[in-house]
Amino acid sequence: MSSRAHLVPAALAVWATALAGLLWTWWAGVAIGLTMAVVGGVALRRWPPAAVAIAVVGPVAACWIGAQLHESAHHPLRSAAGHGGLTAVRLELSDRPRGLRAAGFGSRAGGVDLVLIRAAVVDDGGRVVVLAPAPAWQELLPGQQVLARGTLAPAKSGELTVAMLRVRGPPREVTPAPVWQRAAEALRVGLRDASGTLDPEPAGLLPALVVGDTSGLSPRVVDEFRTSGLAHVLAVSGANLAILCGAVLLLLRLLHFGPRGCAAGGMAALVGFVVLAGPEPSVLRAAVMGAVALLALVLGRERSALPALAAGVVVLVLHDPQLAVDPGFGLSVVATAALVLLAPQWSGGLRDRGVPVGLAEALAVPAAAHLATAPLVAGISGQVSLVAVAANLLVAPVVAPATVLGVLAAVVAQVHLDTARFVVEVAGPAAWWLITVGRHAAAVPGAAVAWPEGWTGGLLLVGAVVVAYGVFRLRRLRVLVVAVAAGVAVVLVPVGVVAPRWPVPGWAVVACDVGQGDAVVLATAERDRAVLVDTGPDPGPVLACLSRLGVRRVPLVVLSHLHADHIGGLAGVLAERGVGAVAVGPSRQPEWAWKEVTALARSAGVEVVELGLGQRLSWPGLELEVLGPRVVARGDENTAVNDASVVVRATTAAGRVLLTGDVELAGQAALLGGHVDLRADVLKVPHHGSRYSSPEFLAAVRPRVALVSVGADNRYGHPSGVLVDALEREGALLSRSDRDGDTAVLPGPEGPRVVRRGEPLTNGR
Repeated sequence: MSSRAHLVPAALAVWATALAGLLWTWWAGVAIGLTMAVVGGVALRRWPPAAVAIAVVGPVAACWIGAQLHESAHHPLRSAAGHGGLTAVRLELSDRPRGLRAAGFGSRAGGVDLVLIRAAVVDDGGRVVVLAPAPAWQELLPGQQVLARGTLAPAKSGELTVAMLRVRGPPREVTPAPVWQRAAEALRVGLRDASGTLDPEPAGLLPALVVGDTSGLSPRVVDEFRTSGLAHVLAVSGANLAILCGAVLLLLRLLHFGPRGCAAGGMAALVGFVVLAGPEPSVLRAAVMGAVALLALVLGRERSALPALAAGVVVLVLHDPQLAVDPGFGLSVVATAALVLLAPQWSGGLRDRGVPVGLAEALAVPAAAHLATAPLVAGISGQVSLVAVAANLLVAPVVAPATVLGVLAAVVAQVHLDTARFVVEVAGPAAWWLITVGRHAAAVPGAAVAWPEGWTGGLLLVGAVVVAYGVFRLRRLRVLVVAVAAGVAVVLVPVGVVAPRWPVPGWAVVACDVGQGDAVVLATAERDRAVLVDTGPDPGPVLACLSRLGVRRVPLVVLSHLHADHIGGLAGVLAERGVGAVAVGPSRQPEWAWKEVTALARSAGVEVVELGLGQRLSWPGLELEVLGPRVVARGDENTAVNDASVVVRATTAAGRVLLTGDVELAGQAALLGGHVDLRADVLKVPHHGSRYSSPEFLAAVRPRVALVSVGADNRYGHPSGVLVDALEREGALLSRSDRDGDTAVLPGPEGPRVVRRGEPLTNGR
């Protein structure tokens, strides 16, 4: 073992101690540390460096981390948070505000209503998470001190955070940001301004690619990159720093700088990138990992890289034990380890088999990174991407030039904005290619398969990879395994891709699984044409649903009302499908949503029409009748907007279908009071199955099938158990998108029948 290789068990000791302490209690970390000391003592005679590392670093880490956990557990704010009282506290921001999309109610589709900020209490250093309104807080920078007044809430278990502070008003007594933070923000603003010369999607992607600024990214792009295994491109990582510093070193070597000059230039690039991205914990850990990646790939010293990686883990986890359970940190470390340990060997093996040097590295790097991080990704996201290696291979040639040009544009924008825009235009094709690859890879049938979440899913995938590797190492079994795999592919590919099980032939209605939102597709007699009622909170899920159904033309998009979880996918539908018109009800609230709908329709050349009470529309095999709203309440309160939902009854091949939007008690009472015939075979349950549905309304409808469009683990408690019981008493067959995924309704010999696709979305939003 080399003189510095003992840092590897030291890193494992620190990480194990921190992980044990944070997942259970501080004393668990101490117990792990003491155990490591005993193990190190036993192993001292056989492996002296490793034994010393385990015996010394483990207990030290246990004491240090245990002290922080003990202090956090007994912080005054933690006990106060249990009572949920109001408080005023002075905070220092630890990172930049991160936008949260509250899809639903009056939230702005694709926009940001709330921000999440990590901060430290100025007096005693306790960590808090601040949930605050975006307009007043999103421009703040790390290092600024503010006086915040809000309501305390308990923090999540397994964190050093002592409480969450929910703030409604603006920050008070705000101090100026440090000069380096202001410089970093000026660079980021310059990059965003220069990127505005591109189309919206590439303009949002370039800042995300360069500095991890995802504020301008559309939800559709984020979903597609996640499915295609390209999500790492949108986060600051060691790869960004390796690319930038590698470019600087290459330039300096071409200019015949010596080793010291190259080292100084590389360090300047490293520090400059930290300033550009902002010296936050995520960026700092990326700097450490980037330095390791440079050591391994640029300098070609793999033996020194592993101890350096271990040293980085030791320092960072001791500095911030919370990193032990941070997914980004785990992914960064594991990917860098793969870059150090696997990629060089795989690349060398490919070169030995006659593969050109550049192609060998291009194949080995994404394959090694994907294989190493796949268990973590599977445990975190609950899915495994089957197209990730191919997608990463396709985008690999453009990531480096786009990153370098983006950094150059950010710097040049401080001097001359038009020149920076020209640099961005040069980077534009690379950004377009990234979006194109992500979109087409995500659209591949079976691009991502569902997988168990959490520790179980991660360990299960590790086991599968190890078994597969062991089998392929046995030459006698290799041919048999390949033959079995080929046979399975021959059987399953034609069945699952060429002639997929979904959609089921003869479907009349499909309730799309779009998370916490609504999107219902009504078939016409023409195979590729259907009417769409609502579009869900994001473009990605509704477009995926339409693609699975083979719907290319949408003669009418009906927006039941203008809340974000019903109109968020409109931009994608208008862009990707042939839309005849967009129909709305009499309500124009929220005002921002009405302006957005009209602007999107105008830019797509599509007319916006208002549906009137009693109006009928028909297509071959489909007829719509407008039954409501009977009363349009004034104001933009959530309940008023919900009760103004367009209520439509559709006559389909599977029977009558009542589509109710989010109509609540007052709207339902108006329908009942208007003596409207509400009987229907299928009910799209109002408001995602909230408790605001009256028994009289359900009795008047008397549905055989009830469709609940609801997101998994949503924070609203939908669907209500009371409502579910009421529907079951009415004898309705209940289908929920959070459990069943897309649900199709078909005609049957004794009434409508239901076929569930499964594979529901895992995020309830």
